[in-house]
Amino acid sequence: MTDVTPPLETSEPPVLEQEPDAAAVVFGTTIDRARSFTNELAARGEELGLIGPLELPRLWTRHILNSAIVAPLLQDGGRVGDVGSGAGLPGLVLAIARPDVRMVLIEPMERRVDWLRSEASRLALTNVEVVRGRAEDVSDSLVLDQVTARAVSALSRLIPITVPLVRDGGQLILMKGARVDAEVESARKVILRHHLSDVEVLELGAGVVEEITRVFRATVD
Repeated sequence: MTDVTPPLETSEPPVLEQEPDAAAVVFGTTIDRARSFTNELAARGEELGLIGPLELPRLWTRHILNSAIVAPLLQDGGRVGDVGSGAGLPGLVLAIARPDVRMVLIEPMERRVDWLRSEASRLALTNVEVVRGRAEDVSDSLVLDQVTARAVSALSRLIPITVPLVRDGGQLILMKGARVDAEVESARKVILRHHLSDVEVLELGAGVVEEITRVFRATVD
């Protein structure tokens, strides 16, 4: 009798996305650090629970460049908080792209805090401070010029926990997805309650990177 059992299918492991040409444009003189961070995140990110198993083929495009394109919005010499830093997206990426800015990475999970601190040390990022805790628990001890966050929660929940971290006249720079306009509409009452002004949605990176980055920006009065 002939064995007709089909052979087991084997799938190739995901391969890290080739560095896009835009990376050198976006990072400029800090591109070597950006490459080092990207390679380390690719090598250890899934093991540490920082990124999913399918992210390697789009790591540069969807995560690294998506974060870095926000760098020009940061205040020169400012102190900028990143709420829920996780893998360092965008906090460590922005620290690499803007060495003149002091980044405060706020993260409650111990293993992610360990990763952020180890990467800041390995990359010799002297402009990084890592604070373990939730944003709402550390607001009494921090006064920041700007606060950013990426893939944390909807604006209606994110605004109340980020506003207390920012000085009067400072800014929220919150990275959002394609539904940002709907989120803004849903958060109208929250925006008014927290006295935000100059509210706008920015689309960054058109003509430079493959995927644009959407940012909710507002001033804290």
